[in-house]
This record gives sequence, C-alpha cells and structure tokens, in this order.
Amino acid sequence: MRSIDQLKRGIKVGIPIMLSYFPIAITYGVLASQAGLSVVELTSISALVYGGASQFMATNMFLLHMGALEIIIATFVLNFRHFVMGLSFMHQLKTVPLKWRVGLSLLMTDETFSVTSVEKKAAKQPSGHLFYFGLFFISYSSWLIGSFIGGFVGDIIPAAISQSFGIALYAMFIALLVPSVKMNLYYGLIAGLAMILNYGLSYFLQEGWSIVFATILASFFGLFFMRRKA
Repeated sequence: MRSIDQLKRGIKVGIPIMLSYFPIAITYGVLASQAGLSVVELTSISALVYGGASQFMATNMFLLHMGALEIIIATFVLNFRHFVMGLSFMHQLKTVPLKWRVGLSLLMTDETFSVTSVEKKAAKQPSGHLFYFGLFFISYSSWLIGSFIGGFVGDIIPAAISQSFGIALYAMFIALLVPSVKMNLYYGLIAGLAMILNYGLSYFLQEGWSIVFATILASFFGLFFMRRKA
C-alpha cells in the first residue's frame, strides 16, 4: 500500500474520534476561559497535556484557586496510564524508526490506543506508521481547534449559558466511569473509595492536596485488589 493511501486510511479511521473530540474540546475551552485562562494558555495546555479528563480536572482545580504543584501532581497521576499505553504501542511498532515511535506515542489517547489495538496489522505494512500518524493527527488537530474555539467564544456567549457548561465536567467523568464499572465492579469501588478518602482528607489538608492524596491512595488500594482478583 502506498504511503499516501496509508495516511488517507488513518485519517478516515480517525474521523469518528475527531467528531467526538471536537464538542468536548469546545466545552473544555469555555470552562478554561471561565477559570481565567487566556485562549493562548488553554490552547497550549491542550497542545502539551492532550488529556481530556485531566484537563477538565485541572480546570476545576483552577476554578478552586488551587496551587500549581497540586494541579501538576494530580494531572500526572491521572495521565500515568499514558506511559503504559505508549510503551505498549512502541513495542507494537518495533520495526519502525525510533523517532516515529516516540513522536506517535506522545499523541496517544485512550480512544486512539483502542484503535491501534485493533489495527495491529498496519504496523507490519510498508509505511504503516503513516496510518497511525493520520489517525493521531486528525484526532489531535480536532482537540486543539475545538479548545481554541471554546476559549474564543467563552468570553462572548452569555454568562448564564457559559456557566451551564460546568455540568460537562461531571458528565465527562461519569461517561468515563460507567463503561468501566459495567466491565468490572472494582472500578466503581475504587472511585467510591477515592471519593470517601477525599472527603475525609479535606478535613486535614487543603482541597487540592486532598484530591491528590485520595487519588494516589485509591489507586494503590485498587492495584492491590485487582492483583488479588487476578
């Protein structure tokens, strides 16, 4: 298959992800604008972090006026799974030059990783890395453009409407949690444990640090329970 054909196929496969990312990215842009971030700042976060759930969480922490260190640690913990996905993907592309493997793994998300897990045969085809580039590029571009548009219109739309976008934060986390709980009840128990820990720790720590430690502790206990189940 020609290089251009691989690229086109990757873009075509990525269109459903693009269509789902775009409205969520606009919502993020609006919320980040409300939190006091400029269009350049919120778009830069999308470019560098590129993690929907962590960006929504960070935005909420901005709104609560939490410190930079708390936001960075919480984002790191929530995005740690990307290290695992990236290493798995790089192993899948072991015949591809290192510069392509590293560059592509930096654009990995949950949704695109799911596609790469199904489209493993592309890794063994000539110019197969361009298929993944097309998939990642169209997804990444839609997130950046949506973030920019959301940040731009955040200062234009009426406050009554823009404030209603805050519900998207809770809706997104519920949308991420429910499918996982349906597959494994332990995920719901871990989420519930994190909520209880955060509530208890908030009496002794600042709200930002209570979120950070609750996330780390719940993840640790979750790993212990999951290993026992295995």
